[in-house]
Amino acid sequence: MNKTSVASIVLGVFLFPMSDPDASAEIESSGALSPEFIESLRDGYEMDADDRARFNAITNSDINSLALNREIVSGEDGHFSHKIKSKGITNQKASGRCWMFAGFNVMRPKIIHDLGLEEFEFSAAYLLFWDKMEKSNLYLEQVIELREADRLDREWQLINEWMVGDGGWWNYVTSLIGKYGTVPVSVMPETHSSENTRAMNTVLQRLLHSRAAALLQSSKKGADVAKLREQKSEAMAEVYRFLALNLGEPPREFEWRYEQKKKDEKSEAEKDEPKVAQENLTPSKRYTPQRFYEEFVGVDLSEFVALYHDPAKPTGKHYRFERARNIAGEPEMDFVNVEVEELKKVAIQSVLANQPLWFAVNMGPDQSREHGLMENGLFDYEALFGIEMPFTKLDRAHFNSGASNHAMVLMGVDLEDGNPRKWLVENSWGDDKGNKGTWTLYDGWFDEHVYNVIVHRDHISPETLAVFEEDAESLPSWYPGAMGIPGE
Repeated sequence: MNKTSVASIVLGVFLFPMSDPDASAEIESSGALSPEFIESLRDGYEMDADDRARFNAITNSDINSLALNREIVSGEDGHFSHKIKSKGITNQKASGRCWMFAGFNVMRPKIIHDLGLEEFEFSAAYLLFWDKMEKSNLYLEQVIELREADRLDREWQLINEWMVGDGGWWNYVTSLIGKYGTVPVSVMPETHSSENTRAMNTVLQRLLHSRAAALLQSSKKGADVAKLREQKSEAMAEVYRFLALNLGEPPREFEWRYEQKKKDEKSEAEKDEPKVAQENLTPSKRYTPQRFYEEFVGVDLSEFVALYHDPAKPTGKHYRFERARNIAGEPEMDFVNVEVEELKKVAIQSVLANQPLWFAVNMGPDQSREHGLMENGLFDYEALFGIEMPFTKLDRAHFNSGASNHAMVLMGVDLEDGNPRKWLVENSWGDDKGNKGTWTLYDGWFDEHVYNVIVHRDHISPETLAVFEEDAESLPSWYPGAMGIPGE
């Protein structure tokens, strides 16, 4: 069948007789699938032997299992030319706190190394408490700011959609730590609500919506901003109580001590001796969360900046995402857009300097939780279905199909003649996912699905650093990725 005859069928009459030219023209321009076109599809397809085999396999098996490229799986040897030493794998459980866990995982190797610990974990429940408090306050502030907005206004809709979700950016981590410090996980352990945030978030949203409605009612009655903020303060007291019931009350001050690794191995006889006290145990001291961070981590987080690769925007320019923050009054997420090769260059320098990198990706395509792999064509759907489906990173940007949705940490690289073949990734999905909690990210996947790296200024060229001094072009809050990584 030629193109003309197919087009004739596509534009054929639907519901109206051909004798009515006006009705025919109306339906022809509608783009609807006509019965004639559907019939032509039926007549034009006959299941051959290849498709019969595909049909039998696909209808009886999981698509991803069938499409998994075994050559890629069997080709991974698990070796990297450089690894950053760390211990333990964290688990965000059923929450969207990947950005927070990734932030902590950038810092954990330093505290483990400096203190000589077997392993260490920060309290994500502690930072989650303050993240929810700050996001609640920010939401109510935005309600006051946009109190005259139409309910169909795009910004109004977005602030009510995101509200107090779990997602965030690197600047959310730095803002929270700068204001509230950090504590060890033993000081404020995980709770059911911190590990399973959906129900807590639902109730918190209902509480905030209720108080936001009251703010709008007060505004209509003539209350000024000062009066509305008094009303907001009352709502924030309720939010604090609600979060304390779900997560526990965050400490103002706490006691902490730690046991260092034993430097000398004991003999078998000594190992069997009864222990009367823990060896290498430090004296207990009191800390505030801020003092704890300063003493045991002490990294100036303001020295880290964001580089981005957005193929839909010119490179070498400074941008910022409007409303991309979790604390009122804090700077919004900003970045310099660069070519993907520059992302790799600074990432290599950072890893070789034993500085882990926070980075953000589109975790959806071509990655396996079972095998801990990220590689283009890992799932060969084109071969399985016999359909070519080219779709570039730029295409994904145009169709809102390629924004960051997960944050992790780069902990190693495998170089060949100075060029990266693959990268070692530490995730926060527990040690029962991937390769005992880590993933191998192949360099081709980096090109297609890595969007953002956070790196120390020392590893960035003077030319790129100078761009950060230029005024940032604002990207609206509905720009893909602007409102923060939703979290996987």
